[in-house]
Amino acid sequence: MVFIILAALLWSLDGILRRGLYSLPPTIVVFWEHALGAIILLPFVFKSLKEIKKLNLKEWISILAVSLFSGALGTIFYTAALGKVNFIQFSVVVLLQQLQPIWAIITAAIVLKEKITRKFIPWAFLAVASSYLVTFKDLRLNWQTGQGTIVAAVLALSAGMMWAASTSFSKIVLKKISFQVATFLRFVLAPVFALIFVFFLKQSGQIMKVSPSQWTSLLIIVFSTGLVALLFYYLGLRKTEAKVSAILELTWPVSAIFIDFLYFKNSLSPTQLIGAFLVMFSMYKVAKLKHG
Repeated sequence: MVFIILAALLWSLDGILRRGLYSLPPTIVVFWEHALGAIILLPFVFKSLKEIKKLNLKEWISILAVSLFSGALGTIFYTAALGKVNFIQFSVVVLLQQLQPIWAIITAAIVLKEKITRKFIPWAFLAVASSYLVTFKDLRLNWQTGQGTIVAAVLALSAGMMWAASTSFSKIVLKKISFQVATFLRFVLAPVFALIFVFFLKQSGQIMKVSPSQWTSLLIIVFSTGLVALLFYYLGLRKTEAKVSAILELTWPVSAIFIDFLYFKNSLSPTQLIGAFLVMFSMYKVAKLKHG
């Protein structure tokens, strides 16, 4: 569980690290982020690649689904959604993205047959509800985001569902192979799917139009919020139920507001502080539950 929380803490830094990549199409960013990660990880997992032989058809379908939905499409859709609302932080896009734990819990129940017990439901509900207090300062939500709001909402909802479902599919793969090899497979397959979208969207001419500073940003992402964060996440996910992981990942919005306070000098409202306390308390109660 600790490693899932650590991964979520790293993910909360992602917005800051990606600032210098705004001029690149999301497909290009996804391609290079994963391609670089795969190259860096290869020497460390080369001797363990024989584990791949353990995977059957169901598990190969699962890792392909994770690479496509979470590695490629989820990130592309979410970035495109933010673009539709001019990257306004407190918008309908972020609101719908906060539904991700709900989709993850539902998927865990359907795909992994995890039991959603009476003891789990109230704490999970409190955690998700409190995350809105954390994310939206003084409960203010910007609905005035122009004509692209409906399209952005659909894209954000789709991204959240894809990321959530990928948690359960990842669990299927992690039952057979090490977290290192599982991470490597995702980082190898995701750029293949990203490259398909690059050519489909006729963006191939921009693949090499990456500035020195952007290469630096990409490498920093790989060694923090990208490859390293996913290694931590998969390490923790191996021994953690997907539904519990969904709640622990709410560490991200909590840590994000404190980064906003420390780095950008933005004040925190009483509702955010109350929400942060309730999220962390709910996470503690969920973590203490035995098998549900």
